[in-house]
Amino acid sequence: MKVIEAKNLTKKFGSFKAVDSISFEVEQGEIFGFLGANGAGKTTAMRMLCGLLSPTSGEGSVAGYDIYKEADNIKKNIGYMSQKFSLYEDLTTRENLRLFGGIYGMSDKEIKNKTEVVVNDLNLKTEQNALVSSLPLGIKQKVSFAVSTFHSPKIVFLDEPTGGVDPMARRTFWEMIYKASDEGITSFVTTHYMDESEYCNRLSIMVDGQIRALGSPSGLKTEFKAESMDEVFQALARDTKRNGE
Repeated sequence: MKVIEAKNLTKKFGSFKAVDSISFEVEQGEIFGFLGANGAGKTTAMRMLCGLLSPTSGEGSVAGYDIYKEADNIKKNIGYMSQKFSLYEDLTTRENLRLFGGIYGMSDKEIKNKTEVVVNDLNLKTEQNALVSSLPLGIKQKVSFAVSTFHSPKIVFLDEPTGGVDPMARRTFWEMIYKASDEGITSFVTTHYMDESEYCNRLSIMVDGQIRALGSPSGLKTEFKAESMDEVFQALARDTKRNGE
């Protein structure tokens, strides 16, 4: 089942094409990496898919909803996590979960039951009543992912989610992504860490607003005769004409 479809998706700002006719599909439960240097257009593309930015042309659907006409329905069926975590620092872990559960339209009973599951599954019993501002970065990351998937969305968009955390916390985070995938949640991930791209089922690499490569990590390494995804990325990105997004 396809949960993301994009066909010739384009976004122009004046005469500048931030996203230039990109096409791809993502299956349910897939971990899809969306890579590109700063200025490549990946953030603009993600905003269109999240229903936050209207495309200039092309077609697209997310969770079965048209990105032009049904942006509000898209927002109800996705989760989103950014590098800044999007948590309320002056609330506790449980209060953040309760708040976002309410925003997502969950009932009090659903929120209570899901909160207990999250606290137990993520081993947050010690931190559950602590203010988010007092939590270590790795714990904040776990809580933020829990918040973004609290309502069991069809898709979660993860925008540079592991920036600034240590390797052990990054590994724990990817274990959470794999668990979500097993539960049928699709993960759409942007990352600057090329080693993390190896964890994706498939990935695309954007250069100057266009998708220049699309496939599995092993397939792309074979195609570009490379030993690592970093080598693949460098081969594609060395000719970029942009230097900022």
